Amino acid sequence: MALTAVMGMIALIFLFPIVITFTNSFTTAQEIDINYGPLGQMNEPAAGRKNLFANVKLLPDQVTLEQYGKVLVGSPRYLMMFWNSVFLVVPIIVGQTLVSAFAAYAFSKLQFRGRDRWFLVYVITMLMPFQVTLVPNYIMADQLGLLNSPHAIIWPGIFSAFGVFMLRQFMLHIPYAYIEAAKMDGAGQLRIFFTIIFPMVKAGLASLIVLLFVDYWNMVEQPLIFLNDPFKQPLSVYLSRINDEPGIAFAASVLYMTPMVLLFLYAETYFIKGVQLSGIKG
Repeated sequence: MALTAVMGMIALIFLFPIVITFTNSFTTAQEIDINYGPLGQMNEPAAGRKNLFANVKLLPDQVTLEQYGKVLVGSPRYLMMFWNSVFLVVPIIVGQTLVSAFAAYAFSKLQFRGRDRWFLVYVITMLMPFQVTLVPNYIMADQLGLLNSPHAIIWPGIFSAFGVFMLRQFMLHIPYAYIEAAKMDGAGQLRIFFTIIFPMVKAGLASLIVLLFVDYWNMVEQPLIFLNDPFKQPLSVYLSRINDEPGIAFAASVLYMTPMVLLFLYAETYFIKGVQLSGIKG
């Protein structure tokens, strides 16, 4: 009972910022300025500060859709950068899922010389921090003429090693007897993959898609480095630059996190099962 209460309190602490963001998105600009105006005085001289504490309220005094109207109608830049995010994230997810599934099948079920050693070398690239591979990726994108183009982000994302590692761990749990039975019936490798392996790794694919979406939907460093044109940058960069209008920031944040929440709720069962079977721990 005590453990349940502690876990419940921890859950409330993590949910509190999300609830505050959601409720403040329906608050008028005047009320937000009154409640959170003191936060803007942090850089002012000490003599000019009166109160440095924000007046955090769970429920607004007046409910309004004014902030959503400004984001969706009054500011076309939001929708433009939203679609920029979609056109970046969707190809990466589709491409990496297919490439990872084929590579994971090869590393888990096919027998070839040096398989485990090659897999170890492949996984080492996943262990390297983003900052280590940043300069080589930038030089290569520059040599190929991909700078300031979505391809500079999409192609490295498609061939990331994370999906291969995750799906391989998942496919190792599939008995090899299924493949042997299919070979006895005359099935080739492609048929075995699409009719036997692929349907059996739905949970792993769902969990991979969720993790990839969250990772690339929230990316900021890659667009800032590879995309010089602000009109080509994704929504994550736009949100990081909203400072002067907190009301719009709240509404834009709610719209921004809605796809992630809906995707997780839709694939929650598969996601949990896939993470458990893959052996990945937080």
